Amino acid sequence: MSTLEGMRLLKREEIEEKFGIPKRFLEVSANRGDGPPIVRIGRSVRYRLCDIRDWLEAKVENSS
Repeated sequence: MSTLEGMRLLKREEIEEKFGIPKRFLEVSANRGDGPPIVRIGRSVRYRLCDIRDWLEAKVENSS
């Protein structure tokens, strides 16, 4: 992934469609502070593609 592509800002609806993470989960986790990092632009909330991928990677667990 190029640096420019990683900086692309996504709406919650786009993340739900692309990654299968429910919009409601993103809303709740943003309020709790334990979800992927957000970017606020005025009243809009966006997510950088690279942050979503990094956050997902950090959630991977090896089964024992």
